[in-house]
Amino acid sequence: MRSMLFALLLSAAVPFAAVAQTADELKNDEKTPGDVLVYGMGYSANRFSPLIQINKENVSKLVPIWAYSLADLQGGEAFPLIKDGVVYATTHNATVAVDALTGKQIWRVIHDYPPETLRVVCCGIVNRGAAIYEGMVIRALMDDRLVALDAATGKEIWTVSSPEPATAENGYAMTGAPLIVNGVVITGVAGAEFSHRGFLEGYDAKTGKHLWRLYTVPAKGEPGSETWEGDSQLTGGGSTWLTGTYDSELDLVYWGAGNPAPWNPRARKGDNLFTNSVFAVRPKTGERVWYFQTSPQDPFDYDAVQTPVIATINVGGTPRKVVIQANRGGFLYVLDAKDGKLIAANPYGKVNWASGIDMKTGRPMVTDVFTDALAGKSVTVWPSVSGVTNWQHMSFSPSTGMLYINTLHVGMTYQAGDPPKLAPGRPAGAPTVKRTVVTDDPNIRGYLKAVDPMTGKSKWEVPYKSPNYSSTMVTASNLVFTGVMTGEFQALDADTGKLLWSFQTPSGIIGQPVTWERNGKQYVTVMSGIGGVYAQRGGDPNLANLPTGVSLWTFALFDK
Repeated sequence: MRSMLFALLLSAAVPFAAVAQTADELKNDEKTPGDVLVYGMGYSANRFSPLIQINKENVSKLVPIWAYSLADLQGGEAFPLIKDGVVYATTHNATVAVDALTGKQIWRVIHDYPPETLRVVCCGIVNRGAAIYEGMVIRALMDDRLVALDAATGKEIWTVSSPEPATAENGYAMTGAPLIVNGVVITGVAGAEFSHRGFLEGYDAKTGKHLWRLYTVPAKGEPGSETWEGDSQLTGGGSTWLTGTYDSELDLVYWGAGNPAPWNPRARKGDNLFTNSVFAVRPKTGERVWYFQTSPQDPFDYDAVQTPVIATINVGGTPRKVVIQANRGGFLYVLDAKDGKLIAANPYGKVNWASGIDMKTGRPMVTDVFTDALAGKSVTVWPSVSGVTNWQHMSFSPSTGMLYINTLHVGMTYQAGDPPKLAPGRPAGAPTVKRTVVTDDPNIRGYLKAVDPMTGKSKWEVPYKSPNYSSTMVTASNLVFTGVMTGEFQALDADTGKLLWSFQTPSGIIGQPVTWERNGKQYVTVMSGIGGVYAQRGGDPNLANLPTGVSLWTFALFDK
C-alpha cells in the first residue's frame, strides 16, 4: 500500500519570510549563526557556535520561552533546523514548521507507512532530522523514500522511492538526516540487522532523480570481495545510518559504514570490507576516494557510523585538516582529511578487546577477548554492543581544542554459537549470539568528557547514573549544552565541567541541541522524548518509570 501524506495547514496568519537556500548558504552555515541550515551546525559538524550572548555569568537566567508537543511516543532524536524565524523538526512520522519565537505551529505533515515497515526497524523508531535547500525541506522516510516539502506550506513537491525500497523481505529503512551538497541529496540506509548490503546514495535535490549508489559491501568479484568467505557478502551489513560531513576545499564527503552481518563472526571469515569503515566519496558521483577500516571481522557490533568531524588541529606543531571519529569500539581516530592516513588512535573509554591500534597498519591489536569471541567462547567485553559512543554526536571547540563527548560505561558478556543460515531480510543478530549487559559500578553508566583529540585523554569527566544519548553543543562563550537520559537539559563550563544550569523536561533527552540568533537575541533549542535502543533494551533501572512523549523546547535569557 502506498503511503499517504496529509498536510495540516494551520496558523496561516504567521508571517513567513523567504526560505530559499543556495549551496553557498549551506557552505557558510557555520559563519551565519542566525540560522541553522545543516545537520551538525555546519558541514564540518563541529556543533560549535560563535554566539556569546549566553555565557558562564548569565546562563543561570536561562528560561523556557515555549514548548511544542510533537505527539510522538517513540523517541526524539531529531536535529532542529532554523531558517528566517522558523524551526523545522521531524519525528519518525511527522514533519513540522513552528514559529521560532512563539512555538506556534505553521504547518504539520503526517507520513503514513505500510504496516510492515516499522516491524523491520532494528533499533528505535526514530528520525534524526531533515535538510533544507532552495525553499524545500527534504527528509528520509522509514520505508526508504525521500520527500521534498515546500518550506512555506508543507505541500509535497516531490517524493521518490529508493531503487531498493524497504520491505519486510529486505529489512531496509532510513532513519538519518540527508546531507545536501551542491544540489545532491546524499542519504544512507539502516538495516544491517536484517542481512542486507549497505549503501550510500545520491539524488538530485530539485527533482528527486536517483544519481548514484555506492555499496559498502562489494559484490562477488569486486575489489574487497576477497575479504568475504564464500557468498557471505550477500548478507554483509555495512549500514550507513548516520549523517556524514563535507569539506568544500577537497570536495569530499565523509561517511561511516556500520557493522557486518550477521553479528556472529563465524559466518563471515575475513576482514569484511568495507564494513566498520570511515570513507571519503565525491558527492557528484559517489566515487570512493579512500577508506579506513576500524575493526575487521567485527564480532561485537561496533559500528563505524559515528559522524566524522572535520577540524584543523595542531599535529606535530603544524596545523592540519583532519577527520575525527569517536568510534563505537572505544578508540578515537584522527585521519588526514585528504587521504585518510592514520594520524592518531587512542582509547577514550574502557576497552579490553584490543590493547591499542598499530600505527603502521591501522589494525587493532586484539586481545584474547577478541580471539576467544571468534572461537565461540564466552567472554566479558568492554565496551558493550552500545559502544563507548553510539549514535550521539560530539562537538569540537576551536577555542579550547577539545572534543565534548557523551560516553557509555557499560560492558557485556558475549558468546557466538553456531553460524546461522541467512537470507536478505532475516534477522542477523540474536538467534546465534548471546549478549548480556554488565557494569563495574551500578552508579556510573556514562560520562560527559572533554577529550583531547590527539591523545584520547580527558581534561575533565562528569559521571552519570545512565549514559547520555543526547548530542553535545559548544559555544564560543565556553558553554557545553547537553541532555540527560532522565530529562535534564544542562549547561556546563567547557573549561572545567562544572554544572552551571539545569532544566527538567518532561521526558528523557536523546536529542541534539542547537543555538541560534533572532533580532539580536540568542536562543537554544532541543528535543525531549525518551526512546531508542538503549532505553528499550539497556536494562537500566534508572529509566524504568520515565514517561515518554516528544516535545520541542526553546530557551532564552530571562527579560526583566
